[in-house]
Amino acid sequence: MTDLVTERLVLHPMTVGEAERVVAGEPDSGARWAPGYPTDGDVFATRRFLGTCASTGDPQPFGNYEIRRREDGRAIGGLGFHGPPDANGGVTIGYGVIPSAQGQGYASEALRELLLFARAHGVTCVKGDADHDNIASHHVMLASGMRPAGQDERVRYFEITWTDTTPVSTSEQAHR
Repeated sequence: MTDLVTERLVLHPMTVGEAERVVAGEPDSGARWAPGYPTDGDVFATRRFLGTCASTGDPQPFGNYEIRRREDGRAIGGLGFHGPPDANGGVTIGYGVIPSAQGQGYASEALRELLLFARAHGVTCVKGDADHDNIASHHVMLASGMRPAGQDERVRYFEITWTDTTPVSTSEQAHR
């Protein structure tokens, strides 16, 4: 797997070894983690990824990605798939950035790229959710082209679907 690159970010597909270091909170000598990385959310998602790897094998390209700033190479968060596409071509995603990187559009930029990647790899539907009070995450999904798809007592659901899987530009994606 190669990195996915956006204007300001590198989305680096995590290896099992990198994931194990994130869970342990111990970067290797080459890792450049921004202060506050990994968050509890990063550790939770990485544990899920490692569980998938142990039970069914590495799901790449539908695994976890570390979000790194291009300007300094520092990891500021993570995003990824909860597993490979289901029988209908659907996936669920999650993401997060460290508090000092929030409010700068990094999560939206990363999610837009991940949606383009998913679509180009045959995914027909991407779902996500956020707690009702996590308005910033609602804005991230909306800014990335996802639309509200319901709610329950705890979370609001979002999704985006495609009838074809022809890649489109990030700007087209955001305006759909």
